[in-house]
Amino acid sequence: MEEKETLQRIVSHCKEYGFVFPSSEIYDNLGAVYDYGPFGVELKNNIKEYWWKSMVQMNDNIVGLDAAIFMHPTTWKASGHVDSFSDPLIDNKDSKKRYRADVLLEEKIESFRIKGEKELNKKGIALTSLPEEKGKASRDYQKYLNLEKAYGEAATAVDLKRYKELIEEYEIACEVSGSKNWTDVRQFNLMFGTKLGALDETSTDLYLRPETAQGIFVNFLNVQKSARMKIPFGIAQIGKAFRNEIVARQFIFRMREFEQMEMQFFVRPGEELEWFEKWKAIRLKWHLALGSNPEDLRFHVHEKLAHYANAAEDIQFKFPIGFKELEGIHSRTDFDLTEHQKFSGKKLQYFDPEINQNYVPYVIETSIGLDRMFLRILSESLKEESLEGGETRIVLNLPPALAPIKVAILPLLKRDGLPEKAKEILEKLRFVGKTFYEEKDAIGKRYRRMDAIGTPYCITVDHQTLEDNTVTLRERDTMTQERVEISKLEALILEKTDINTLLRKLV
Repeated sequence: MEEKETLQRIVSHCKEYGFVFPSSEIYDNLGAVYDYGPFGVELKNNIKEYWWKSMVQMNDNIVGLDAAIFMHPTTWKASGHVDSFSDPLIDNKDSKKRYRADVLLEEKIESFRIKGEKELNKKGIALTSLPEEKGKASRDYQKYLNLEKAYGEAATAVDLKRYKELIEEYEIACEVSGSKNWTDVRQFNLMFGTKLGALDETSTDLYLRPETAQGIFVNFLNVQKSARMKIPFGIAQIGKAFRNEIVARQFIFRMREFEQMEMQFFVRPGEELEWFEKWKAIRLKWHLALGSNPEDLRFHVHEKLAHYANAAEDIQFKFPIGFKELEGIHSRTDFDLTEHQKFSGKKLQYFDPEINQNYVPYVIETSIGLDRMFLRILSESLKEESLEGGETRIVLNLPPALAPIKVAILPLLKRDGLPEKAKEILEKLRFVGKTFYEEKDAIGKRYRRMDAIGTPYCITVDHQTLEDNTVTLRERDTMTQERVEISKLEALILEKTDINTLLRKLV
């Protein structure tokens, strides 16, 4: 219940303060599709800038790409999406509500684990103890171990019948009706189909891309030759992808239209696992540079590997809905380039002058959902703080470099030349980032509004400003105020809010 309330608080905050709106809301929404509002789009763009600069600007051997959403249909046959890009679907016969069978089982596993660990804590048993010892001490922890093992075996074998057996054996009920009356489990392809052409009889069947990676793979040689890249090198891309999710829920965590930030890193065969470990460390450092609690991030090893991978781990974040995947790091072997080579009839090989050899490179992928990253930032930043006198304030403790508004300029009064002076200062600070001007309401209310959208600094222009060219600079997190000369504002604010402050932590 607490998790749902926390997520709902984030959803309400996003709507009220212009971060995220339900799409087509005046027509009662389009399920699991969202629009980013005035402050949401600024935050989203700042996250993209941080990722892009950390990948492309900070690495001489990584370049960018912006591939088209529409691709030749054979692309998806070669990648395996046409034949195997599907999820196990199950319906509750009484409520008619549709679920992903694997998600139902994973959520049950997680609930057993949480209950079991709470029981172990009460008994004073260390969580570092052997699984067998913990299982003997807690019935729920033993259920967690049993179900995790059984689910892993079923997932590896893609045994849909076993999925249903486990759902029934562990008495998993529909969250709407409470019923345990389930259909059989069947596979559901996740790609959106569309057509290219004006007439049905002459049009070509296409798909909206379900991932951005394939646009990188089919352009491997174009990029390598035109940018004169030598292995090891990477190609980075930010772009939209589309999946016809069976269960698209939990706000922007799982959507049908979403944005990915991906980098495919091409390496010599045999060196992929070494690079896999390097990129795990690099990506974790990127996340921690935002000031996150290290305990809210963890690696999750894939027991069941995708058909193209020989190693895969996720960086999971502790969302309000529990630990969930934030970023995937995969060793994709040479599967993608080899398959596109086979289906296209074109060689996708690299001549390595250092070893005088042609080969199909292996690939390390880092892929992060931009929308999930957005939700993560909000999840760890949205706070309700108690103040003196029994008051409270809602504040977004966003990393200053990611904040939608870097500084707000607030004249104390709407007269006596204060608005005019405030607007002069506003023009001087255009280059620190997005600025905000407001003169309505008492200064305290304006501070609270800026706290709620995560603005790191507020500048108050008062009568003393007209006398000595100083202003009151208020800092969001501590609420401390100090008098600062107008001439020093730009450098002071840039020092804290420029994206380079984050990038320097990565060096």
